Amino acid sequence: MYLRHTTLPFHRSALFTALTLSFTFFAPVSYALDDPERDPAKVTGHEIERIRIQGEAQTQSGQFVSASQGWVSGDTLVERPMLRTGEMLEFIPGMMVTQHSGSGKANQYFLRGFNLDHGTDFAVNVDGMPVNMRSHGHGQGYSDLNFVIPEMVDNLSYFKGTYYANIGDFSSAGGAYFSSKDNLDNNLLLVTLGEDNYRRAVTLNSASIGKGTAIAALEYQTYDGPWSDINEDVKKKNANLRYIVPLFDGELAISGMAYENSWNSADQVPERAIQSGLIDRLGSIDTDVGGESSRYSLSAQYKSDTIHASLYAIDTDLTLFSNFTYFLDNPETGDQFEQADDRKIYGGELSTTLPFTMPFSGSFSEGSAITFGGQWRYDDIDNVGLYRTQDLQRLGTIREDAIESSSYAAFAQSTIMLSDALSLSLGGRYDYFDIDVDSQVAANSGSENDGMFSLKAGLKYQVSDTVTTFANIGQGYHSNDARGVTITQDPTTGEAVEPAPLLVRSLGYETGINWTDDKTYNVSAALWQLELDSELVYVGDAGFTEASRPSKRYGVELSAYYWLNHHLTADVEAAYTKARFSDTVDGEGDHIDGTVPIVVSAGATWYQRSNQQGFSYTLRARYLSSRTVDSFDVIEPPSTFLLNTQVAYQHTDWQVGLEVLNLLDSDAHDIDYYYASRLPGEPEEGVEDLHYHPVEPRTVRLTFGIKY
Repeated sequence: MYLRHTTLPFHRSALFTALTLSFTFFAPVSYALDDPERDPAKVTGHEIERIRIQGEAQTQSGQFVSASQGWVSGDTLVERPMLRTGEMLEFIPGMMVTQHSGSGKANQYFLRGFNLDHGTDFAVNVDGMPVNMRSHGHGQGYSDLNFVIPEMVDNLSYFKGTYYANIGDFSSAGGAYFSSKDNLDNNLLLVTLGEDNYRRAVTLNSASIGKGTAIAALEYQTYDGPWSDINEDVKKKNANLRYIVPLFDGELAISGMAYENSWNSADQVPERAIQSGLIDRLGSIDTDVGGESSRYSLSAQYKSDTIHASLYAIDTDLTLFSNFTYFLDNPETGDQFEQADDRKIYGGELSTTLPFTMPFSGSFSEGSAITFGGQWRYDDIDNVGLYRTQDLQRLGTIREDAIESSSYAAFAQSTIMLSDALSLSLGGRYDYFDIDVDSQVAANSGSENDGMFSLKAGLKYQVSDTVTTFANIGQGYHSNDARGVTITQDPTTGEAVEPAPLLVRSLGYETGINWTDDKTYNVSAALWQLELDSELVYVGDAGFTEASRPSKRYGVELSAYYWLNHHLTADVEAAYTKARFSDTVDGEGDHIDGTVPIVVSAGATWYQRSNQQGFSYTLRARYLSSRTVDSFDVIEPPSTFLLNTQVAYQHTDWQVGLEVLNLLDSDAHDIDYYYASRLPGEPEEGVEDLHYHPVEPRTVRLTFGIKY
C-alpha cells in the first residue's frame, strides 16, 4: 500500500535541492575549538560521558536555578543505542519516549505524571525555533523531532518545572532546548544497515567561507518495519545548512533546514483481536493508514556576552490517516479519518543580560545579573482539518478551520548573590495571546484574547564545594487549542458545547540537592509538586481540545552518574509520580489517564581504548511501570522492561558499531489505552478493551563511519 504523494511547491523543492547540492561544493576541511565548558575532563584515552546536571552552563539566559536543570553534550547523545530520533529526550531524568503509531509522526512523551501525548505540557526548541504546534490537527502542542539530525546536535539543555522566566507556553512539566553544532572536529560519513530494510546514511561537512564557517548535514532513511501485514515504507529526508560568522562582539548563525517524510502506520490494536487470533501481535486492523509530513525553516541567532537575538520562519505540513475505533461510529465505511495541518510560523526573541551589584550588610556581593527579554510568535494556519475517510479517500468533512494565533511576551530574570554561598533567583513574565478562528461552521468562528502574569522565585545555597541545595516556586501556563476556545457547537452532533479558556494556569514547587565533584560522580535529587487549573482532553471526533478537571501531581526524582575508573561509567535515573484529579465527578475516579507512576533508566559503559582508539561496550535498561488507563485505576496493563546494547570500535579515521535493540526480544507494550472499539460482528455499542502498540521485536543494526 502506498500513500498518495503531493508535488511540492517550487520554493520548497528548491530549498531542499539547494541544501542537498551544498554538499557538492564543500571541501573536506573542518575547524574545531576546544570548549572547556562543553567538554568535561577527559580520562586517559577516552572521553567520559558528558552529562551536566548542575553547573554554570546556561539554559538560554541565566545560570541554573533548580536541581532539575541539566546539560548533555551532543557527542553523548549519539553514543547510546536508540530506536528513534525522539529518544534523545530520554537523557532527561524521568523522561520516557515511545510511539503509538507510525515511525514518521511525533513520539509519545512521558514525564512527571503526564502522558504528554505529543508535547502538550513539554516545551521543545531547536536553535531558537519552537517545535510545539498550537491548535494542531493531531493535538495541542504537537512536537515532532524527526527533522533533527542527531549528529548535528551540539548540546541538549533541559529543565523541569515552572521556575524559568524565559520559558512560556507548554512548559508546565518541563522542556528541552537543542543547539546545533557551530564547528566539526571532522567531516563524517555514516551508513547504518539493519533488519526490516532499515537503511540510514548521514554526512556532515564543514568548510571555511569568508570570515565564517559553513556546516552542511544530510540524512536519508528508509525502514519497512517488523509488522506482519504492513510495510511502513518510511522515506525520511533531512538537510541542514548552517553558516556561523563572527559579528561585532558576538557570533551570528544562520540556518536553513528541510525535512520530508512519508510512511504507513501500524496503529495500536485491541487486545481481544490478538487473543482471539484475528491478528497476530504485530498485526493491524486497518492496514490503510499512514501519513506525510514536511518542515522547512530559515532562522538566525545572534549571541554575545550580553545580547541574545533570534528570528525564524517555518513552513510545516502534516497529513495523517488513523483508525482507532474501527467500525464503532461508521459500521459500513469504518472509522478511518484524516487529520490535516498546513501552517506557517514566524517569530523571534530578543534579550539582554546585564551585571549589577546589590549592597548587603555594608558590602557589595559580585556575580549578580539580570536578564530582560521579549518574545513574539505568529501562527498563520491555512487549514487545520478533520475528515472522514475510507481507503485514504475523503468521504466528508467533520470540521475545517483557518486560524491566526499571535502571542507576545516580556520577561525578566534576576540572579542576586546574597552571599558567596547563597543566591536568590527572581523572575516574572507577561504573556498576551490573540486568536482568530474562521470555521466552516459559522457558530464556531470567533476571536478571543487573554493575558497572564507569571512569577518565579528560587533559592540556591552552596553547602560545600560538592553540595548545592535548591528551593523553587513558580507559576506557569499552557494555551488551549483555539478551536476549543471559540467553539459553541459540536460539528458532529450539532449540540451546544462549552468553550475552553484560552490560557490555563499551573503552579509548581520543588526542593532539590546536587552532589558532585565534577570529576567522578554527580548525584541529583528533587521533590516536586505541580498543580494545574485544568487538564487537556483531545476530542478526536470533533477535532478540538477541551478543558478537563483541575489536577495535582507530586513526586520524587533521582539521578546518579558515576565514573568508577578509567574504563567504567554507570548511571541510574529513577522517578516516582502520583497524579490525581483535584475535583470529584459522579461516575468517574480521581486517577489521571496516561500516568506512568514509576520510570527507571540505567546503564553502564566499559571503555577499552587508548589514545581515542579501541572498543566500548554499552548495556542500557529502561523500565516503565503499569500505566494508568482508567480513572478508577482498575485496568492494569503490563509493565515494560527493555534492554539495549551496543558494541563499538573507534579508530582515528573510522568507526564501526553494532546495536542490538530489545535484546531480550520482549513482547511488552510501547503504550496502552483503554476505550471502546468495534470489530466486525461485535455489538453496535462496541467493546471496551485494552488497546496497545507493541514494542518492536529484537533488531540488529550495524553502523560504519568514516572521518575525513
